Amino acid sequence: MEKVNVAVLGATGAVGRTMIRILQERRFPMRSLKLLASPHSAGKVIDLGAKTGIVEEFSPAALKDVDLVFGAVENDLAEEYAPLIQRSGALFVDNSSAFRLEEDVPLVIPEINARDIRWHHGIVANPNCATILAMMALSPILKLTRVKRMIVSTYQAVSGAGMKGMDELERQIRDPSAAPEVFPFPIAFNVIPQIGDFDENGISAEEWKMQNEGRRILHDEALQVSCTCVRVPVYRCHSESIYVETETEVSLDAIRQAAEECPGLVLNEAPYPTPKECTDSDAVVIGRLRRDEACPHGLHLWCCCDQLRKGAATNAVQIGEWAWQNGLLKKGV
Repeated sequence: MEKVNVAVLGATGAVGRTMIRILQERRFPMRSLKLLASPHSAGKVIDLGAKTGIVEEFSPAALKDVDLVFGAVENDLAEEYAPLIQRSGALFVDNSSAFRLEEDVPLVIPEINARDIRWHHGIVANPNCATILAMMALSPILKLTRVKRMIVSTYQAVSGAGMKGMDELERQIRDPSAAPEVFPFPIAFNVIPQIGDFDENGISAEEWKMQNEGRRILHDEALQVSCTCVRVPVYRCHSESIYVETETEVSLDAIRQAAEECPGLVLNEAPYPTPKECTDSDAVVIGRLRRDEACPHGLHLWCCCDQLRKGAATNAVQIGEWAWQNGLLKKGV
């Protein structure tokens, strides 16, 4: 198969830089790699290992001969640039939330619903990092039965807010009196039960993402999801406590066996995973698997993953790999 001309849009940010690294680690079949960003980042130099790359300003001309664009920019820029990428004929794998709920845009975790990539119209959306973690953690259960209900508490690292989030935590560790600029309250030595704005019912934007995105990925509009999203003073790796109610009763041993057959998933019951051990890994690690004593179809588990990798960059690159392997590039509008 022919190699691919690739571009990373938002190449200077935390997710963009991680995308570049993942492309290299996985030996993505690249003929060329363009580093694209907004005008204020143009001209920056990025280390590519054996060489360096110069960031270019995004423009229609910069898309000439590009087959695949990985996006790591905010919603407003993704919405502005997407039509230009589609018209160029390149596939846009977008990490923002701009297109995740659009009916004609596949929302994909390759281990779960890769076949949805087949009906793309020039854009494939990368799910939210917390959604990817939850859906991957539930994948062995989903092999055995339908999940009817989820109650999730997330413990999300500051890198979910980008480099500026990590910088703020480091600054406040050095000086606990430093005023918050990125988060609504000081994050060092603290937890903040808010990620995104609240709606009139007190539900945050991040909490809505898991409900809406989970239903799309699983093609199950009846899935019931309740979620509380919390920012914690951890640099990398999100963690989640998940309670599920299943349609039929399944044994813990059956779930353990199914977990062994789920790509990208690791079961750690010795005694459980932590964010520290999952840093810089692509695995979603689950543990503390147990029954709920009050509900015969209820199960609890704990899970962790590096949200810059599988929660963002690696998932996007996997989408690109699947599209390339199945001849789905150059299908833009």
